[in-house]
Amino acid sequence: MKKIITLLVVITLLAGLYLWRQMGQSALEVWVFEVDTGSVELTVANTRAGTVKACRRSKLSMPIGGVVDRLLVEEGDQVAAGDLLLELWNEDKKAEVKQATYTLKSTDQQRRQACLLADNKQREAARIKSLSSKNLASEEAVDNAVTLAASQQSQCEALRNQHFVAQARLELAIAVLDRTRLHAPFGGVIAEINGEVGEYVTPSPPGVATPPAVDLIDYECLYVTAPIDEVDAAYLRNGLPVKITLDAFRDRSFAGEVVRIAPYVLDLEKQARTVDVDVRLNAAPEDVHLLVGYSTDTTIILDRRDGVLRVPTESLINSEAVWILNPVSGKLEKRDVNVGVSNWTYSEILDGVAEGEWVVRNPDKPGIAESAPAQRREPTQP
Repeated sequence: MKKIITLLVVITLLAGLYLWRQMGQSALEVWVFEVDTGSVELTVANTRAGTVKACRRSKLSMPIGGVVDRLLVEEGDQVAAGDLLLELWNEDKKAEVKQATYTLKSTDQQRRQACLLADNKQREAARIKSLSSKNLASEEAVDNAVTLAASQQSQCEALRNQHFVAQARLELAIAVLDRTRLHAPFGGVIAEINGEVGEYVTPSPPGVATPPAVDLIDYECLYVTAPIDEVDAAYLRNGLPVKITLDAFRDRSFAGEVVRIAPYVLDLEKQARTVDVDVRLNAAPEDVHLLVGYSTDTTIILDRRDGVLRVPTESLINSEAVWILNPVSGKLEKRDVNVGVSNWTYSEILDGVAEGEWVVRNPDKPGIAESAPAQRREPTQP
């Protein structure tokens, strides 16, 4: 009998301890999200930072070496196509152009003189032939006249060809002179100048990179180039919409469109293999001044679903389940779900939860278990 009484006392104490613990257990605070309907996008993003680039940018170098005689622009200047930017000392080249010009004029004068004489000799030969037909001139006189006319005509033709030689020499001298002048191939902004008046500039030899004389950027057309992981390359196509964010404008995003996908995979040592994608920037707001070289994050939108049930992606457990907080019982419940389109922010839920239910946003929090008491933590955003 004493053993039975002792056993009943122990059971009663254990039951009381269990009830005391259950009653005294505090509810677990969890972040929750109220399931709603909205938009979910299927996206891919760059693996490394992208870069803002100009559609036209030229790092201009002089084709020949020489001493800078005139520097007509400063960094930050806006120039038009054809504007003279820099000129080397070229007095010797100008003299060669002048010499070639006068040579051409002299040759033209000689040609005109020779051709006038050739015409005169042709008329004289014709007159002698006419006299010969009337037996008023000998055959020898006719031969001499015809030969002299042909010789003079040949001299005229030779000097005409000499004119083309002189013209070519003048064009060559002008081309050599033009190599001492650096012109803007298009309108843009002077980004950088390497060289000052009196300094010697050297053209870049093949295979050896030297600083350009002038760096010219056209800001009328900008685009973004971004490396995309090779596993996502198969889903890309031209025309896909793009969201672009920049470190310089963290609170804003810019719209763009895929315009080029590199036809090869870039394989760099110690880096993931990527495919370069060019994105054309749509018109930026007037209050935003984009600079070439800005770093960017590029998100390419592959698909978009509107008006679908969605939950935060972080609330998913292995993309197949979520924790639900029952507001009536105050307990947690694990629910299997089917996931549709997903990105880093939201995931589409095809079935498993209903609109308005509370989904736990931090499912990895210690203490979360089936039927565990929990309460909603304020605010609802973690």
